[in-house]
Amino acid sequence: MSRLGNLGARLYRGEVGYDFIRNRKIWYGISILITITAIIGVAVGGLRMGIEFKGGAVFTTDTKARISTAQATDVATEASGHMAIVQELGNGGLRIQITEVDTAKANEIKETLSDELGIPADDINADLVGPSWGEQIANKAWTGLGVFMVLVVIYLAIAFEWRMAVAALIALIHDITITVGVYALVGFEVTPGTVIGLLTILGYSLYDTVVVFDSLKEGQKDITKQTRFTYSEIANRSINSTLVRSINTTVVALLPVAGLLFIGGGVFGAGMLNDISLSLFVGLAAGAYSSIFIATPLVADLKEREPQMKALKKRVLAKRAAAAAKGESPDDGSEGRHDAVEAAGTGIGRPRSHGSTPGKR
Repeated sequence: MSRLGNLGARLYRGEVGYDFIRNRKIWYGISILITITAIIGVAVGGLRMGIEFKGGAVFTTDTKARISTAQATDVATEASGHMAIVQELGNGGLRIQITEVDTAKANEIKETLSDELGIPADDINADLVGPSWGEQIANKAWTGLGVFMVLVVIYLAIAFEWRMAVAALIALIHDITITVGVYALVGFEVTPGTVIGLLTILGYSLYDTVVVFDSLKEGQKDITKQTRFTYSEIANRSINSTLVRSINTTVVALLPVAGLLFIGGGVFGAGMLNDISLSLFVGLAAGAYSSIFIATPLVADLKEREPQMKALKKRVLAKRAAAAAKGESPDDGSEGRHDAVEAAGTGIGRPRSHGSTPGKR
């Protein structure tokens, strides 16, 4: 078995573990800091909306231009009065994108480009995009996002409980805010591809969260009938037992997205790949983080406020204090096989023993 696989097995059995719940205030603080930074980035720098949302013109040439993309950018920007985005096409031609340009201005820009690029005006294709189309796309995206959030809350409230639904919703908002903030900070263009990427990462983020919640749902069965572990300790076991799985899933998903972003968009200059790949890359990483460090700790916080969980915690701590006063281990004594299995799972008690001799099968 590989080292990672062995670690995953030991985490699942509770032989090792990290106390995510006890240190939750650290992760809350980190998330709040990142979220505030993202909000400031959007408020100060704003989002660089693509032509599909703001309207404008796209000029393409089928023949190789006589000037570089940098020079073409300067020419198009000066001619239009707006920042132009220029990309070199595979055939050596150029794709020049300028926002907030009407028909009359587009014809004027086309003539200027023809003179400066040394290409006949008939060989330059001009496509106009109206802002109303982009507004419709944006409205449908917001509608789709809202419907998705409502369905997620309803499903989780039915399949699990309302506290898990609230925690998952907060985690999803956390992931979207960070992703949008990164777009504002790095200045990448927001296009329909970006919207598709945002909606896609919500599914990945929700998947990781539900995996942990499912483990937690199993671990909390008959929780009030035992006096060995609190709800937070069982929640911590759920995170640790699914930790390696979450990491593996995220890494496998991030690798091809990283290829699109850093190799396709960065090395080969396929800038249009950045629209969707950046949102996927940031969103997948944020989703994995929130499912481990935000969603489940929030559930534990909400559950620990219940009178039953407060009473359970009081009984558990009282039992441990009594055992410590007698110089005994809190795990000594017999409370049934069910408690023994839970003891192994939390990583707090002694490692589970099946009575077999090490090294023999």
